[in-house]
Amino acid sequence: MTVKAITDILEQKAPLQLAEDFDNVGLLVGNADMEVSGILVTLDTLEEVVEEAITRNCNLIVSFHPILFKGLKRITGATYVERVVAKAIEHQIAIYSMHTALDNVPDGVSGKMCEVLGLQSPQVLIPGAHKIKKLLTYVPLAAQDGLLDKLFEAGAGHLGNYSQCSFSSEGTGGFLPESGANPTRGTRGKRHLEPEAQIHITFEAHREKAVLTALLSNHPYEEVAYEITTLDNSYNGIGMGMLGHLPEPIKPEVFLKAIKKAFGTGCIRHSALLQTPVQKVAVLGGSGAFGIDAAIAKGADFFITGDVKYHEFFKAEGKMVIADIGHYETEQFTKNLLAEYLSEKIPNFAISLSETQTNPINYF
Repeated sequence: MTVKAITDILEQKAPLQLAEDFDNVGLLVGNADMEVSGILVTLDTLEEVVEEAITRNCNLIVSFHPILFKGLKRITGATYVERVVAKAIEHQIAIYSMHTALDNVPDGVSGKMCEVLGLQSPQVLIPGAHKIKKLLTYVPLAAQDGLLDKLFEAGAGHLGNYSQCSFSSEGTGGFLPESGANPTRGTRGKRHLEPEAQIHITFEAHREKAVLTALLSNHPYEEVAYEITTLDNSYNGIGMGMLGHLPEPIKPEVFLKAIKKAFGTGCIRHSALLQTPVQKVAVLGGSGAFGIDAAIAKGADFFITGDVKYHEFFKAEGKMVIADIGHYETEQFTKNLLAEYLSEKIPNFAISLSETQTNPINYF
């Protein structure tokens, strides 16, 4: 398999279009057409990880964090980033990163945290904004059903637990085919009136290319009239963080011990514990302090994340407990998630889980 064939599989789980604007995701080093001998899955791409890839005969590293976040002006080996890139190029090893694309899918980073904690009925904590688009187009009545089927196949028309959702109204379309036109309805030089359906259908923003391809490939008209608009509606199917419930309420002190055991963290920094039992829990992998307000608004008893600053703990205000268990600790199971997914999709391929410890933080 080629690098592109494998990254296409990864992007079925977490389309790169879902990544945040500040991020740097996708193929960062290497040739997309290169044949892959083996895959090494890791959280971070460090020099030791590249050495591990060489030892294991893996020429594709699938990393959660991008080794290249900002542009490099030189590659002299002066920094660990430069050394990683140079060594990967020297040994013809490709490096691919998913980062916030995987953060924004429900069964991604925060979803894995929910699984580890045993949270039930998880929902997106901060639904994505501007993640839904709407297509409006016009099609002859006789071609309406066939076109809708193709749009549904391309992923349009999904709303929550419902699929094949659309709205149509009938009317009359008019046009005059000019010289050089090759109309499927009417004749050149004569204005034509055609009974048409106006179709409204929504789709996830990252599916726009597939939906447009389906529209233009299956519409009977030579020139297709359509509009695409971005909706302000929030979308619960995409977004940062997750919110779920423990099977039974437990005391805050007991829950802290359970968190420490589940994530193997050396230290949990937290705001003042409350006297009420814990059942509704919000999680957000990585640096997630920006989710504090959303967690409070949704009635969470506990919010688990990493990289919380001193003044951000004050935001708890006795409404919930903020627990900082560490950046690495919240994301550590991400590599397992990716390795399991790839093993399921390509079971006969060599996929290795990196054994290199990449957490830069130590506890005394």
